[in-house]
Amino acid sequence: MDIGVIAVANQKGGVGKTTLAMNMAAGLTRRGSCIVVDADPQRSATMWTELSDSLREFPAKVVPAEDEIKKQIIQLQTEFDYIVIDCPPEIKSDSTISAMEISQVLLIPLLPSPMDLWSSTRIEELIKRVQQVNPTISAFVVLNQIEPRSAMSRGMDGALQEIDIPVLRHRLSRRASYRTAALEGCSVYDLGYRGQVASEEIDNIIDELAQ
Repeated sequence: MDIGVIAVANQKGGVGKTTLAMNMAAGLTRRGSCIVVDADPQRSATMWTELSDSLREFPAKVVPAEDEIKKQIIQLQTEFDYIVIDCPPEIKSDSTISAMEISQVLLIPLLPSPMDLWSSTRIEELIKRVQQVNPTISAFVVLNQIEPRSAMSRGMDGALQEIDIPVLRHRLSRRASYRTAALEGCSVYDLGYRGQVASEEIDNIIDELAQ
């Protein structure tokens, strides 16, 4: 699958959208050149890199989204192998829709909670409308902050059958290394042994998408 442009979006905030976008970008820099387009009004991706230091800069460049994001992405495609778009926490915003219309992949991080599951049903309708403009976009749910011993996490697989969006086999677990990376302005790949398992989770997601 072509994964050159990846939009990361959800109907609500607090689902790990920027965490997924930034660590995906870091993983992709190990396979080619990658840039993050920060389309979130909260500028979480930009603030993430501002926490980095000169000895350990974030591996991917982060730039703010421009008003005409489609033109911006087309231009960036001539310079970078991969583009990750961190979308606003509002699936119907103009920036999110424009990002989806220019992306090959849409990733929807989802927490193991009923409210997050319910909010994702709104995304199905929007994806169908976007596919009329961009019929090649592939959308996937990425389960985030999964705890194997949690009954709610274990029950998510059955609940997700109600959603007509494919769910990636690989998922992100609830790990301190993801929070540490954000606080230190780096990626889980930069944490050495502390981020090894988290790095493998990100690599597994990239590999699954690239199949």
